[in-house]
Amino acid sequence: MSRPARRRVAVVGTGAIVSGSHLPALRAHAERVELVAAVDVDQGRLDAFRALAGEEVAGFTSVDEMLDAVRPDLVLIGTPPSLHRAQTVAALKAGAWVLCEKPLTLSLAEYDEIAAAEEASGAYASVIFQHRYGSGAVHARDLLTSGELGVPRVAHCQTTWHRDAAYYAVPWRGTWASEGGGPTMGHGIHQYDLLLHLLGPWAEIRAMAARLVHDTESEDVSTALVRFENGALATVVNSVLSPDEVSRIRIDCADATVELTHLYGHRNEDWAYTPAPHVASERADAWRTPTADVPSSHAAQLGALLDAYDNGVRPPGSGADARATLEFAAALYKSAFTGQPVTAGEIVPGDPFYPAMHGDHPHWAPKEHA
Repeated sequence: MSRPARRRVAVVGTGAIVSGSHLPALRAHAERVELVAAVDVDQGRLDAFRALAGEEVAGFTSVDEMLDAVRPDLVLIGTPPSLHRAQTVAALKAGAWVLCEKPLTLSLAEYDEIAAAEEASGAYASVIFQHRYGSGAVHARDLLTSGELGVPRVAHCQTTWHRDAAYYAVPWRGTWASEGGGPTMGHGIHQYDLLLHLLGPWAEIRAMAARLVHDTESEDVSTALVRFENGALATVVNSVLSPDEVSRIRIDCADATVELTHLYGHRNEDWAYTPAPHVASERADAWRTPTADVPSSHAAQLGALLDAYDNGVRPPGSGADARATLEFAAALYKSAFTGQPVTAGEIVPGDPFYPAMHGDHPHWAPKEHA
């Protein structure tokens, strides 16, 4: 069967994440996509990107102008988080599919606006959770969901990174209105999204959060205890206060421990399997990571989205699947700020944590509303 024509792609935002991650992903799939347009409000940055990407890429300073003129098949969004909802909805209304940097929205209410726009347009919006798509993660999920490693019992999810005051000097960082939260939303979300991808639905969260160092509206560290529907118990740590930076997931099952240790991306070698004493070596040998070594990357996720586009089906990392990760963040904040456990499905319209991650809590609401 012949492959469909190359998809016409536009990028919105031309900063470091687009030039450093999205552009290489597009080049990796050059036989399937064609970059036709770029949008940035900064003309100098736009010109620099076009010099890098190719002068044949049309430049625009307005998303609406670009959508009217170009009518792309796919829009890649790499702008600050506060712009994601409006830009995603505009692209969907124009009939384009969307692949947007995390977080797709700043709240569950905004996410549900995107769901409504999807339904009205027939197009889909996915969020960048590239750690799901490396071959090591695909292999681990297959082993876990098939039951080959036994029943999951205990898990640890750790995003312990370091960000200094200069990092938060960027105007759009550190506020609820611009980022929707601190490391829970902007940093650790990649790791606990992968944890949810591996373990399945969560049931209950009990959490804490604090501002220990940085002068921000949101937290600079959060911790959570999580109960999953399958009975497993997990700890989740999201920090930007940790000099020794590491990203780690460990899942202890009845028959094995699977562990991933990396920082900003993983390969097969970053995954380890330790069999329980009762497991025969022949069985454990079959758990070795696959021969093909596909790094977790924007390129890997873009390939999965293009496969879905070609087949006319909802892409991974969208819909209810991606919403579950955002709901996890909202529930973590609600539990941390109220001191109460939060169950899955609890945050609905009318709950203060539905329209905003801070829930208008008096100690955590934006400064102008405090």
